Amino acid sequence: MGRIPEDEVARIKREIALERVVAASGIELAPHGKDLVGRCPFHDDKTPSLVITPSKNLWHCLGACQTGGSVIDWVMKAEAVSFRHAVELLREQHFSSLVAQPERGGRPAEDGPRHHPKNSKRTKLPAFADGAVEAAALMLRVVEHYHEQLKQSPEAQEYLQSRGLGSPELLEHFKLGFANRTLGYRLPTRQVKAGRELRGQLTELGVLRESGHEHLNGAIVFPILGESGDVLGMYGRKLQKGPAPHMYLPGPHRGVWNLEAVKSSREVILCESLIDAATFWCAGMRNVTSSYGINGFTEDHRQAFVEHGVQRVRIAYDRDDAGDSAAEKLGAELNELGIETSRVLFPKGMDANEYALRVAPADKSLRLAVQHAVWTGKGHRVPVPAVVASEALSGCESLESVEPRTPAATAEVGFVDLAADLVA
Repeated sequence: MGRIPEDEVARIKREIALERVVAASGIELAPHGKDLVGRCPFHDDKTPSLVITPSKNLWHCLGACQTGGSVIDWVMKAEAVSFRHAVELLREQHFSSLVAQPERGGRPAEDGPRHHPKNSKRTKLPAFADGAVEAAALMLRVVEHYHEQLKQSPEAQEYLQSRGLGSPELLEHFKLGFANRTLGYRLPTRQVKAGRELRGQLTELGVLRESGHEHLNGAIVFPILGESGDVLGMYGRKLQKGPAPHMYLPGPHRGVWNLEAVKSSREVILCESLIDAATFWCAGMRNVTSSYGINGFTEDHRQAFVEHGVQRVRIAYDRDDAGDSAAEKLGAELNELGIETSRVLFPKGMDANEYALRVAPADKSLRLAVQHAVWTGKGHRVPVPAVVASEALSGCESLESVEPRTPAATAEVGFVDLAADLVA
């Protein structure tokens, strides 16, 4: 990754108003001569010891911290991020509401940061409403904000490319986004009623935590949209490895991702995660949706499947003990609803996304996996014609590097091993 140009760093330090960044994090500032003072958030500050000098766009803690610096230094310390990450966060807000506001009369403040909109090459996002708005409208604004952040984030785009999900069509069709700690910078400050109201609403909706931080921070965001386009929920997939890579908004899961597939298809592929479902979608199999984890097949899913006449479900859960057990349980449940089921099998330990990345091209390997799904329903399975299987396999890379399960291990769960079928 290239070095950030010094002139760009200087420009950010000069033009993005520190006082607005600080106020956006909920710190109340009061005038003190030519400076602004407030309680320092970096230590237990009983009396205001944080001093901000707008004319220089600098801050300093006169208390226990005895530290200070530029707007970049503030973001690094406040958000516990690297220099580059802090620059990225501030860069997204260049020429936005964070840029120093002109004095009354339209003139910039003396010696303060100035705004030169003609030099901006970035798309300015619509501002949030000046006060409380309907929850549905507010959630759409959040989705729009995250979507724009994804389009401007090389880091997020590189991650999606690494998972085989860099399709512009996927990003636009499902309004994928990226939560990167910039949402608070789009809101009015806590010092005004509008800022307090909006933050309160976003906290109730689960978008913000009580601390003010974004709940899905650091994650690719998949909105769950209803029939009318309203936002029913959000799924987040963390970019960085950690103990909890999958995230959802607090509360019960609502809605069905890619509902249009359920409405228009008699046969649906059901994945364990949205990343896997998006993998099938990018491979041309658009009749796909996802539960929210192994225990996340909800009443909304059941209702949608029954209401829209889904007749067959190909369960493409992860190929591990938890996935096998959940698939078996769900299959029996769907059978009771009159829906035939089959189990899509990947090599042991793999999920759909891993399999698609290992066995290229994904459109052929995934289609073959679906065609080889092991029937688990009550009726009579229709065999896959040999010519169809042959055509699907043609052009796929070898699976020699994928270790197939032994027949004995396969028999324990009653499934035919797909990897063995493919390499035979």
